[in-house]
Amino acid sequence: MSRPTLLIFAKTPRIGLSKTRLADDVGRVEARRIARFILGRTMRVAHDPAWRSILMVTPRGDLHQTLGGLWPSSIPRMVQGNGDLGDRLTRGMQAAPTGPVIFIGTDTPDINTAHIHEAARALRHDGAVFGPARDGGFWLFGISHRLRDASVFKDVRWSSPHAMQDVWSNLPPHARVSLLPNLIDIDTSRDWEMYKRQSRQRS
Repeated sequence: MSRPTLLIFAKTPRIGLSKTRLADDVGRVEARRIARFILGRTMRVAHDPAWRSILMVTPRGDLHQTLGGLWPSSIPRMVQGNGDLGDRLTRGMQAAPTGPVIFIGTDTPDINTAHIHEAARALRHDGAVFGPARDGGFWLFGISHRLRDASVFKDVRWSSPHAMQDVWSNLPPHARVSLLPNLIDIDTSRDWEMYKRQSRQRS
């Protein structure tokens, strides 16, 4: 089986550009700091010989930025492009090399390489895998090569409690669907406080 491709969808952690909902609660400077923190933790999963990583960048003008090493120059890049999230995911999927594709964002500080390995194992068959988020969305989605089709992202209610279920409903009836652990996506100050509380409990 071909190595999976890990598509990392990342927005430049710039004041006024990223984490705008979080900025409404904690301020723009603190929101940028949190965005850089989560981005740094996410990028730890990029370097693993078990998969090929591609950084999907927005905005277009920042394609060649390194952000002080947060976006290593050794990782290939693509521009996310225009459209809604479904359009951008489809664009990345169609450009990815042959094999399974795993999509992640940069909102989930607890993501680690074990999660990506587990997703890759789930895609050895004709299936899909989700990393569910508390808000009804997902922090990871993976799809096997045979199921790669733009229709999987059609008519999805993005940024709603129905996002994961909508994608799931677009999969063929025979698809094997696996679930990873439910992790926290950081979109608001409530999410951030919940993440910090859980981190303290684990330490």
